[in-house]
Amino acid sequence: MKFGVVIFPGSNCDQDAYFAVRNVLKQPVEYIWHQETDVSGFDCIILPGGFSYGDYLRTGAVAKFSPVMNAVSEHVKKGGRLIGICNGFQILCESGLLPGTLIPNTGLRFICKYVNVRVANYKTDFTNLCSDGQVLSIPIAHHGGNYYADSEMLKQIEDNNQVILRYCDEAGNVTAEANPNGSLNNIAGIVNEKGNVAGMMPHPERAVEKILGSDDGKLILQSIVERLA
Repeated sequence: MKFGVVIFPGSNCDQDAYFAVRNVLKQPVEYIWHQETDVSGFDCIILPGGFSYGDYLRTGAVAKFSPVMNAVSEHVKKGGRLIGICNGFQILCESGLLPGTLIPNTGLRFICKYVNVRVANYKTDFTNLCSDGQVLSIPIAHHGGNYYADSEMLKQIEDNNQVILRYCDEAGNVTAEANPNGSLNNIAGIVNEKGNVAGMMPHPERAVEKILGSDDGKLILQSIVERLA
């Protein structure tokens, strides 16, 4: 299979994602410039973290107008896989490819640290190598990672089992104290209804080798390879 990593002006995790795919997963990968209008030939596209277009207006609000996003939307319609990480998650919500939105963290502080997340749905393209309720240690680095949806949308997301990761403590307890940013229902990651698009605030590409502090993030990225193998 082949991965593509989109680069927007202001992206700063594109090289991390590229390294994780090429050097750790040992999979073919290419960069995709934000002005590209054709993404055919890629099985999974990654929208990496960073500060696309300087986070002007709102995080991800300008990036959704990049030419590449039309091609990305077509990729999704054809059943292609797509994962947005941190700023990539914000872009997916702004683009309407995922429900809800990301608002500033409670406390209005930038948070950069390892957190624990519990696997809420282990049957997706992005979590199939995880076990039900498994706790993963993966870093976050964001100011606007507070997931929000209105009550009707939130109920639909929960009823459809679209939540794939929730913030938790080391024992897997989903508590308010374990929630770093105020996200509703401790939501750290979701998928679309079809299941081929995922968004998450934690950075799995930064946790693919034990020397980095954890290799739990490899389970997320390797799950994509496993499902498409």
